[in-house]
Amino acid sequence: MKEDLAAIQAEFATALRSAGSEKDLTDLKARVLGRKGSLTAVLKELGSLPPEDRQTYGKRVNELKVHMEEALDAALRALAERELEARLEAEWVDISLDAGRREVGNLHPTTQIQHEIEDIFTSMGFDILDEPHVETDEYNFEALNIPKDHPARDMQDTFYLEDGNLLRTHTSPIQVRGMKRLGPPLKIIGPGKVFRSERTDASHEFAFHQLEGMMVDRDIKVAHLIYFMKLFLSKVFGREEEVRLRPGYFPFVEPGFELDIRCLLCRGKGCPVCKQVGWLELVPCGMVHPNVLRAGGIDPEAYSGFAFGLGLDRLVMMRYGIEDIRHLHGADLRFLRQFR
Repeated sequence: MKEDLAAIQAEFATALRSAGSEKDLTDLKARVLGRKGSLTAVLKELGSLPPEDRQTYGKRVNELKVHMEEALDAALRALAERELEARLEAEWVDISLDAGRREVGNLHPTTQIQHEIEDIFTSMGFDILDEPHVETDEYNFEALNIPKDHPARDMQDTFYLEDGNLLRTHTSPIQVRGMKRLGPPLKIIGPGKVFRSERTDASHEFAFHQLEGMMVDRDIKVAHLIYFMKLFLSKVFGREEEVRLRPGYFPFVEPGFELDIRCLLCRGKGCPVCKQVGWLELVPCGMVHPNVLRAGGIDPEAYSGFAFGLGLDRLVMMRYGIEDIRHLHGADLRFLRQFR
């Protein structure tokens, strides 16, 4: 038996040195220590030895078994480490290399201003409405006190569609839809894009952005309108800017006003944006016409209100000192990257 143990140990050592994979080690373990392994067979023969030899050989067999198990575990760990090192070597990446930075997008300056204005008005209790770009003649004109024979239609260079509808020329239809859906009292704003078939220049585009606002309640006066407009502009520009309120004609308000702001580009000296007059029309506004209240299902004898509409693009121009509105719609990334 002594010779058998020496032969098994020698065979194991030779096979262990030549094992090059996990499968080789698994097969070796089964061949020596498995149920039908060579060392297991020796263990089974211990019962046939004389009692005086059984303890001696039993101890040696157990010690050899422990030695083999430890050697196999060590070989498996060493193999795993070698495989990991080979994988790390093959997949190594130099994380110190500058792979270049990806361009990070940003919101358009008009969208940034819109979100800021929405936050300002929602903080004052206004709701935000979103209505369709394609409108009916009823909502875009008739319900706003602009019948088909009204001269104010000449002010609106309208894109008409084949089905009789049109691209809205202003955000004012939001007023009527809001009144019909919400009823009084209400405080609403409605930002969005509008469309007019007109020649472009430094301060005009055929597709541009407006923001409509309206407040309807009992006993609303011009003083409420002035208060909200001055508060709004001071928050947008971060300081009190010089403004003026002058009479203006709009069919859907009576009385109507033009709220102008001292041109922030030329500081009143005159430039192409302000048409050399030093002032820029910013917020057409006024008290809601009784006919418009009726069109929205509200009794003008019981309720009154004010409404305003401002050009978001012009507001962006004043805010950032942009001299031509066409920059905002030109998709020039060099220009847009300034507003991150």
